[in-house]
Amino acid sequence: MPVISNPQEFNEEDLFLDLRSALGIPLYLKCEGLNFAGSIKQKAAVAMVEAAERAGLLVPGSIIVESSSGNLGVALSMVAASRGYGFLCVTDSRCNLATRRLMEAFGAQVHTVTDPTPDGGLLGARLDHVRRTVAADSRYVWLNQYLNPNNWQAHYRTTAPAIARQFPDLDVLFVGAGTTGTLMGCARWFREHRPYVRIVAVDSVGSVAFGAEPGTRMIPGLGAGVRPPMLDESLVDEVVHVREADTVRMCHRLAARGFLLGGSTGTVVSAAAGWLAEQESADRSLTAVGISPDLGERYLDTVYQTNWVQELYGPEALEFAAGIVPEPA
Repeated sequence: MPVISNPQEFNEEDLFLDLRSALGIPLYLKCEGLNFAGSIKQKAAVAMVEAAERAGLLVPGSIIVESSSGNLGVALSMVAASRGYGFLCVTDSRCNLATRRLMEAFGAQVHTVTDPTPDGGLLGARLDHVRRTVAADSRYVWLNQYLNPNNWQAHYRTTAPAIARQFPDLDVLFVGAGTTGTLMGCARWFREHRPYVRIVAVDSVGSVAFGAEPGTRMIPGLGAGVRPPMLDESLVDEVVHVREADTVRMCHRLAARGFLLGGSTGTVVSAAAGWLAEQESADRSLTAVGISPDLGERYLDTVYQTNWVQELYGPEALEFAAGIVPEPA
């Protein structure tokens, strides 16, 4: 067993779920929620902070500031606490209460914006808040996950090689798209080392990341109100958009088999299930992997809360998830 002296030294890299027996889906799921930050965002947080330290941007007395819908905020809260920095997370009203409380438990400040900008939505409002904060006080250091190359490089160095080691015959990889750090890091690695692997990006309906029409999104994690600056669509073979109601159904299907996973995971698995079903008649031997960014405890008041789900998506979302009525074609 490993012995560590700070929380960022531990990340379970080699745990995969085989969903064939649980859900009948020929998909392996890489679980990234088993670290002290509770999500895949620990990798990007550590990489960005260490790079800022090497560059002399972070010094004693610095306060890290970042815009985050939740998981990166928790990861940076943990890293900042372990390294002695302050941290301010600028989030919005979609951020789960449990996530805000986690950040505050690590000693972070959390500012929540509620009014979207006309062009950038809630994300645009968060970014405006960060820029004003940095301009007003030189102690604040913005890591800027949206442009920071250490975001995608963390996954180029760790996530993609770990998948390739476990599945040398991988055919298709499903990766959720938010800032696109995970997507770009994995896509670049596989383009260079396993160019035959098909990269399928998973996005939420209502996200504009890949040029779709904007719409209301209530589940944090995947999706974007503005096009992600680091996105290179030439590295992506296909894009699958998933409705949030389908995300909820898949999360509940997984929970019913003992796997309590986050909203982004439900989105990725839902996309993979549909994509693989379309391929089934053509090729039943595909080796497919999806990336699960986090676990489900932070979503107990939203995705797994009956009243919240029914108010937003109607009772059908829970009925389909429970198998009471057949899911529509």
